[in-house]
Formats: sequence, structure tokens, C-alpha cells
Amino acid sequence: MRYISTRGTAPILSFEEAMLTGLARDGGLYVPEEIPTLTKAQITAMQGASYEDVAFTVMRPFIGDTFTDAEFRELIANAYATFGHAARAPLVQLAPNHFLLELFHGPTLAFKDFAMQIIGQMFQKALGRKGERVTIVGATSGDTGSAAIEAFRGLDNVDVFILYPHGRVSEVQRRQMTTPVEANVHALAVDGDFDDCQARLKDMFNDFEFRDRVKLAGVNSINWGRVLAQVVYYFSSAVSLGAPAREVSFTVPTGNFGDIFAGYIAKRMGLPIKDLVVATNQNDILDRCLKGQGYHKGVVHPSISPSMDIQVSSNFERALFDAYDRDGNAVAQLMTELGQGGFDVSQGAMQVLQSIYKSGRASEDETSDTITTFLKTTGELLCPHSAIGVKVADEQREEATPMITLATAHPAKFPDAVEAATGIRPPLPPRMADLFERPERLTRVANDLDALKSHITKALNL
Repeated sequence: MRYISTRGTAPILSFEEAMLTGLARDGGLYVPEEIPTLTKAQITAMQGASYEDVAFTVMRPFIGDTFTDAEFRELIANAYATFGHAARAPLVQLAPNHFLLELFHGPTLAFKDFAMQIIGQMFQKALGRKGERVTIVGATSGDTGSAAIEAFRGLDNVDVFILYPHGRVSEVQRRQMTTPVEANVHALAVDGDFDDCQARLKDMFNDFEFRDRVKLAGVNSINWGRVLAQVVYYFSSAVSLGAPAREVSFTVPTGNFGDIFAGYIAKRMGLPIKDLVVATNQNDILDRCLKGQGYHKGVVHPSISPSMDIQVSSNFERALFDAYDRDGNAVAQLMTELGQGGFDVSQGAMQVLQSIYKSGRASEDETSDTITTFLKTTGELLCPHSAIGVKVADEQREEATPMITLATAHPAKFPDAVEAATGIRPPLPPRMADLFERPERLTRVANDLDALKSHITKALNL
């Protein structure tokens, strides 16, 4: 299995190389040269299987000879052993043919744990074998950072620096990043929004002298391993509802496009997915683009769903790569235009995108109303991101096809928004009950590449 860059000029890598590299040296994102497919018999055999067994079947074709079967099974088992639900990703019925996929039973109560826990295991195994150490730098709008810190804290071969927008994440999200005591983790509060954090991260990867000196690696959803791990729960949930004998649709609240792109990969692998619906908040650049209005950056407006307060969706580049028939030069030109404010999608590429993805949005009031309504009608307490998905899914679902909406975070991660909508302040699980009593450790940093590089090199004693 070989991996190529969406911009066409970076070296072709193995799975292990692509995983440890993160962003390609030409600025692109790595994708598989070919998408392996599963037979109907292989998908049918997942019915009744454990989540871990489904993960092995789905991910194994992508990893080549990076790990033996026995090694990979052990890594998967270790990754999900700490999840708080035996099913790992259970389904809850909201209405006839509408189901909620609970992706918040991991150690940091968000869907990012599904990818980050297995990435942490794979990094540690690969780096330990090589006798190497890397520096992971990640940018987060809230959940990626805490999931990365949880996955890598205390590991021998990794230092972790997480950039998050100062004052623009929930208090629970912040404390999950700032309260770990392990010396190898560092929370950096950047004066800016998430797009600023993500831009500085890419700047670091494109500074090859710095990148090579600190042995930079990335675990944002620019890392193919992250996307791959998220493909698994599309299969596990769909087979629970009768796939491959019947089609299933999915609605995904997303800002950075990684989670919905994982659904596209599942579809390419042979899972019978009818609709893939993108759900956005008021920062609705993806919805506008998929409705033919071009991809033009606007101002990021803070919302009650802060993990989706994004105008530059990194993984959309992967979708564009396939929509433009894998023309790296075309994608590179679009990304150059994006740096100047935005771009229009060609008619042919837009037809491809619209044949794969549908979209919708939810305002702040609609999000709150959805939280209120679904508590009354189902007893289910939704986080604001999940509520956006549920609202859009309700508008777009068809009676004949089961709709699965991804519940991306536990409501306790966003207690202010949930309490405002319902009068109920959701408590943290017992294992996190003392989160607000733990001392915080963070560094506030300017939105400046040199300042960030200086802080990281000093922390690493380089």
C-alpha cells in the first residue's frame, strides 16, 4: 500500500512513513494510491463482531507490512480497552429510522478518541522499533488536542505540543489539555482562532529546517491514520442496521471535513451508503461551497459549537483531489487561491462533490432548540455539535433509508450551552469528576510562527 500527496510532487510513502510524516513536503495531504474494497461477504461477517474485530478488518488492508497481524490486533485491543462502553460506539434510536451513533465513550468524551488512541499505539510501536523520538505539534478547535494529549501523555518516544485558540474552547476542553502532569505534554494558548492555529501548524511543517531539527510529526486530521481509524465506525454502525443488504445514510457535524471524508472512504470500500450529509454551524463555508457558492473564507464567528468554528477545512483538500480526478496541479492551484481568500470549484468537480455529499446548516437558535426538543421527545441529552447533526439529519433523511447521525461529543464537554437549552447541567463521568480541581499548566503564545518555534525548541532543549 503506497501513499501519494494531494499536490502531486511529494515522495510516495509507505503507511508507516505517511503516518509519521503527517503533512506532505509539498504542502499536500497523503491519501492511498488506491482504495481497497471489501466484499459483501466480508462486510456481512462484521455483523455481531466486536468493534475491535471490525477495526482489524477495515484498517488492515491500508497498513501494508507496517505491523504483523498479531501486532496490529494487540494495538487495537490496547487502544479501545479504556473506553467506557462495551460496544465502543453504540447506536441509540431517536425516531423511526433515525439513529444516534454515540462516539463519546472514549477517555476524553469525544469522537477524536477513536482515532487518537490507535494512532498513539501505532506511533509508540513504530518509534520504539526504530529507536527514534518525534515532536508532535497539533492544532485544535477543542477536541483533537485533549484526545492527542490523552493518547500520548507519558509515552517514551514523543513530545506533544497542542495549539488551541485562547478563549475559544469550552472550559472542559481547555482543562483536559492543561491539567495533565506529564512532562512530555505542552498546552499552548494562541492569540487567535482555530484557523490561525492550523495555519501556524502548516507553517511549521513547511519550514523544513525546523521540521527536520525537531523531527516534527502531526496528528491533526491531516494525518491519514486519523481518517483511517474513523472509517471503522461507519462499518460497525451500518452492519448493525442491516448492511450490506440495505443502504444506510449518515449525517456528520463537521468543521474540518475529516469525519465525513472517512464516510466517503467507507463508501469507496464497498459499504452501501446512500447519502453522506455534511452538517455545519453558522460558520457554514462547507455548506455554501457544496451548494455551488464557491469556497471563500469569511470571518470566524464564535459559537456554542466551538469545535466547528472553522473556515479552512483541511480535509476538504482530499475531497477536492478526487473531485478533480486526482490532479495534484489543480489542487495546488486551488490551495494557492485559498491563501488569497478563496476559490470557485469547476463545474465538473462540483458535480462530483454534489453526487457524493449533501449539506445543511444550523443557526445558534436552531441548535439550542434541537437540544431542548430532543431531550423532551427522546430523553437524549445532546451536545451542541451533535444537535446540529440531528437537526440537519431530520431535514434530509428519507423514511425508506436508516439515517445515522454522529454524536461527536458528550454533553458534559459543553455544559453552558446544554444548561442554557435545557436547564440541566450535565455532570462529568466519575473518572473526570475532579477536573475543575486539578491545577492547570499552559503557556500563552502570540499568533506568530517565530514565537511558537522558539517556545518549542526551548522546551525541547534544542
